[in-house]
Amino acid sequence: MGARRSRTARWRECLEQILERGGGLEIAIDHSPPETHAPVGEQADDGSPTLQTPGSLVWRVRLYEVTDGSLTLEMPGALGSSFRIAPGTPLRAVMAIGQNRWMFSSTALGETQIQVGKRFFPALRIATPTEVERCRRRVSDRLSTAEFHLPSVQCWTLLDPDSTIPAELANRARINELLKARSEGEPSAALEAALLPAVGPCSPGMLANIGGGGIGVRFEPSSRIDLDTRNLYWMRLDLRPWIPAPLAVTARLAHVHTDSSQTLHAGFAFDFSHNPEHRTFIIEQVERCMKLMQSVPQRKAA
Repeated sequence: MGARRSRTARWRECLEQILERGGGLEIAIDHSPPETHAPVGEQADDGSPTLQTPGSLVWRVRLYEVTDGSLTLEMPGALGSSFRIAPGTPLRAVMAIGQNRWMFSSTALGETQIQVGKRFFPALRIATPTEVERCRRRVSDRLSTAEFHLPSVQCWTLLDPDSTIPAELANRARINELLKARSEGEPSAALEAALLPAVGPCSPGMLANIGGGGIGVRFEPSSRIDLDTRNLYWMRLDLRPWIPAPLAVTARLAHVHTDSSQTLHAGFAFDFSHNPEHRTFIIEQVERCMKLMQSVPQRKAA
């Protein structure tokens, strides 16, 4: 048996290794093949049409238990809030040991609780896979783009943190306006330019994962950005069509590394120190994404 086939056949041992090390998996609601389209006529704040391919929110979650029938994972969440996944929801997941990565399909089985120390936390049970497939390293460090459409991210170095307050207020007002028009079946109001705080040049990236209090962003070599933990950053997360306009948030760099292909992987922690009220809005919109994403596979399965 070749080395590659041997490693694939031993993927169950890798799950056990991840469990023993206190590691985790990356999971996303399965939208393949993509069939969802944004409401006709909607546009972003910059006037560009909304994405026709739904983006996938990829969650980095801890692995708590492995049995023959199920895996118990940390419930996807952000900023202290957990986001439920309904039983029967199709999922895709990635597990990694060193440079070896495997992707597999699964299904949400339901909620449970896990005890960590003296506290109990909500957890998610998913079906143990019957087979896995190797991820191609040259396509992506973690996820195959053939399986996931990662949302785009725009990132600016923030020059004046106080200038984010009116920009975040404008972003909330614009998204709420578009959501109201969507719920009432009305066309969007006239578009205005999105308000930016005082920022430096923009660098495009991809939303690699979300979890805890922030996000992971991938910058390709052609769009590398000079990152510094002393700086704050202004981010726009394009979660269309789930959210009708890019979601704006302030973030602080937590960690960064560059892989062998010179792709830069950065972890950002959300920062609401200048506008605490924006925290609730971000939680609400991420929760909205999760609910809308789950409604698509449920309708397809009906």
